[in-house]
Amino acid sequence: MTKTVVDCGNCGPDFHSIRQFVTSNFDCVVVQSHNAEETLELLRRRDVALVTVNRKLDRDYSDGMEVVKKIKADQQVGQVPVMLVTNYEEHQQAAMEAGCVRGFGKLALRDPGTVELLQPFLGST
Repeated sequence: MTKTVVDCGNCGPDFHSIRQFVTSNFDCVVVQSHNAEETLELLRRRDVALVTVNRKLDRDYSDGMEVVKKIKADQQVGQVPVMLVTNYEEHQQAAMEAGCVRGFGKLALRDPGTVELLQPFLGST
């Protein structure tokens, strides 16, 4: 069964790179969102397996952690796994403290370890 990933806050080229990586390794569709409101709306309308949130949102360079906090605070959709997309370990740690699962950085998109990281959420069940 095809799973859905919502990717929030990445620019066009980064979104396409993430989408290509995910869809070439898993039976998934990747849907783009640009802010917390769009992301929450998608989460309420679709069955989403995973949300990836860029550390800095492309459109206004606001903090992706604010998106994470809004998702995690929402009783209806707060249980959906969320990953922060960042190459910086200190930001990964802060995201996990806020309720995220360990994410990945854009530099790790060709790393086999990233496939292993996504497997529990996007692999066949």
